[in-house]
Amino acid sequence: MATHTFDVCVIGSGPGGYVAAIRAAQLGLKTCCVEDKHFGGICLNWGCIPTKALLKSAEVFHTIQHKAKTFGIAVEKANADMAAVVKRSRDISGQLNKGIQFLFKKHGVSQFSGRGRIAGKGVVEVTEPNNPENKPDRPNSHGKVVETINAKHIIVATGARPRRFPNMPVDGKRIIGHHEALVLAERPKKVVVIGAGAIGVEFSYYFHAFGAEVTLIELMDRIVPVEDDDSSRELEKAYKKLGISVQTESKVENVSATASGVKVVYERKGKKTELEVDYCLVAVGIQGNVEDLGLEAAGVKVERGFIPVDGYGRTNVAGIYAIGDVAGQPALAHKASHEGLACVEKIAGHDVKPFSKDIIPGCTYSQPQVASVGKTERALKEAGIEYKVGKFPFKSLGKAMAMGDNDGFVKLLFDKKYGQLLGAHIVHGEATELISELVLGMDVEAVSKTLIHAVHPHPTLSEAVMEAAALAEGECVHM
Repeated sequence: MATHTFDVCVIGSGPGGYVAAIRAAQLGLKTCCVEDKHFGGICLNWGCIPTKALLKSAEVFHTIQHKAKTFGIAVEKANADMAAVVKRSRDISGQLNKGIQFLFKKHGVSQFSGRGRIAGKGVVEVTEPNNPENKPDRPNSHGKVVETINAKHIIVATGARPRRFPNMPVDGKRIIGHHEALVLAERPKKVVVIGAGAIGVEFSYYFHAFGAEVTLIELMDRIVPVEDDDSSRELEKAYKKLGISVQTESKVENVSATASGVKVVYERKGKKTELEVDYCLVAVGIQGNVEDLGLEAAGVKVERGFIPVDGYGRTNVAGIYAIGDVAGQPALAHKASHEGLACVEKIAGHDVKPFSKDIIPGCTYSQPQVASVGKTERALKEAGIEYKVGKFPFKSLGKAMAMGDNDGFVKLLFDKKYGQLLGAHIVHGEATELISELVLGMDVEAVSKTLIHAVHPHPTLSEAVMEAAALAEGECVHM
C-alpha cells in the first residue's frame, strides 16, 4: 500500500469535483481526485448529459409525428428504435467520460480509482469499492485500503442520490429510478411518474413522445413547484394539451409490482385511484452521499443529510470542504462547478468573492423548457417587496412564429422604485438557451432600461427579453 502527498485531494469527480481538481492544478496546487464509479459523476454518466440526449431524440420524434406538416413536410411513416436512442445517449456519456480523464492528464491531476474516506486530519484512505453492481443511485461501501493520501486540503464532492420511500420500493425492474429509465430499451404503453420536479417532468415528456400513456403525480399544488406560479401553470397547460395526465395535490399511498407490471394507488382530494401500468418511475427528492466518509470522526457537521458550508465551501472543520449536491440544494451541475471554482481559488490565496446561491439559474429540459433566475413573484409578495412585471408572450414574436414554436413567455420582475431586475422566468422550447442574458443581468444588477436599450438582433427569440422589459415600463411597441 502506497502513501502519497498532495496539496488538494478531491473525493468525487462529478461536475463539482472534476472542475475543482482541474482548476486547483491550473493554480499550481498538487492535486488528486478519488472516484469510486465513473469519472464525470452522475451528471455526465447518469444525469444531465444522457438525459438531454434522450430528450432530444424524443423532441425530434415528436416533431416528425406532429409538426412536420406545419412546415410543409410530409412524412409517411416514422418509427423509433429505442435501443438506438439509448445507445446514442450512452455513447455520448462515454465520450465525455474519456474527455475528463484526458483533461486530468493534461493538467496533471492524479487519478485514484476507489472510494475515498477521511481517516484523520489531512489523511484520506482509498479503498476498493465493495458494490459489485456499482449502482449509481447509492454509494459504494468500503473494501480494503489500497492507497493512503496526505493532503492539506480535502474537498468532499460525493454528490447525492435519490431518496427512497417504503411505500414506493424501487426494484429496478418495473418500479424504477432515473438510472433504469435512462437505459429502458422498450416503449412502454403506460407509465406513472411520481414527482413533478425536473426529473419527473422531463421523463414524462420523454415517455409520452414515444407513445406512452403517462400519468404524472405530484404532492404539491403545482408541477415544477420551485418555479414561478405562471411557469408551473404554463407547463401544466402544455402537458395537458399533449395528453399527459397531470395529478397535482395527490398523495401516493402504495406502489407494488404485479405479475404484469405495477399497481399505483394514490389519493387526491378525498378520492382514491388505482392505476395498472407497465412501469412506475419514482423521482421524489435526493439525499447527500455523506455516509461512511469519515465525516463524523473528523467532526464535520452534517445537517439533514447534507454538509453545511460557507461561500468558499468551507465546513466547520479547517482543511475540509464540501461542494456540489452533498453541500445542499439546489442540486445543479453548474452550481457544483462554480462552488468548486470559488473553493480552490480561495485555497490558492486568490481574492475571490464567495459563491452565492441567490442567482443560480434553474433549467428544466421538458418541452416546453422552463428556465429561471432570481425571485419568483410569490417570493416577492411574501417578502413584501414592491415590484413591477413585464410578461411578453412568444406568440407575438416573429421568430417564434417562424419556428412554429410560439407557446410560452418571458416574465421579468423589477424593483418598483429603482427598476433593478429581481427575477426572470421563461417558458419556451429554447428557454434554457435564453436565460443566460438574464443571469448576467442579475449579476451586474441591471435595471429594466438596460435590457430595453441593449440592441437585440432581429429576428431572434431574445427579443422577447427586451419586449418584456419594455412592457414593465409601459414602452412596449409590439403589444
